[in-house]
Amino acid sequence: MEATTDTSGYLDSALAEQIYYYRARAAEYDQWFLRKGRYDRGDEHTTQWFREVEEVVSELETFAPYGDVLELAGGTGLWTVRLAPVANSMTVVDASPEMIEINSNRLGITPVTYIEHDIFSFQTDRKFDFIFFGFWISHIPSERFSEFWTLIGSLLKPGGCFFFIDGVKDPQSTAIDHVLPDEEKCETLVRKLNDGREFRIFKIFYQPCELQSKLEALGWNSKIRQTDHCFLYGSGSVAS
Repeated sequence: MEATTDTSGYLDSALAEQIYYYRARAAEYDQWFLRKGRYDRGDEHTTQWFREVEEVVSELETFAPYGDVLELAGGTGLWTVRLAPVANSMTVVDASPEMIEINSNRLGITPVTYIEHDIFSFQTDRKFDFIFFGFWISHIPSERFSEFWTLIGSLLKPGGCFFFIDGVKDPQSTAIDHVLPDEEKCETLVRKLNDGREFRIFKIFYQPCELQSKLEALGWNSKIRQTDHCFLYGSGSVAS
């Protein structure tokens, strides 16, 4: 009889390491987005980065989040602050209590419901009009991709929609001491913290047409785009 390999144990262990990495990174996470410290690639790159951030923000505002909004992997609140003011209700799910604390402090008195939970096992009877996830889709292992989109479908109200932003494979988008893998099919890479600790995490870079095709195969209508250098973003809803 041919032996079979059970990858569930490996996936669970690898995803647990990924969660621990983001817990440990919480206090320094914003340095990446703000292009500070190890992520400072010079004034020209920083200008380009934030110009492209505003391009995505403009698309998000045009898409007009509304109603009951859910943010998955809400992190330090860099996108929560844009979503919460236009939502009737705002719910944030993140596996890191450290991230949630920073997010809550950033939002101040703005009403937000925080749920500390692993996204892959998250369940609720609530349904949402709009679901957002920033810099999360690239951290989903291919074995869990379909499962994740089934979750999104189960959480949306009829007519609901999603919006996301993520990174593209650009060496300047990461820290100066990070190395991106050459192999196109490599799903993991090593990330360092400021104190030198290293973690292996999932990181899958998509091309817009590739991701849009994968979503179409799962029953989604989507529009996936890319900025000039830094970001992948998209929106969509369940195909009718």
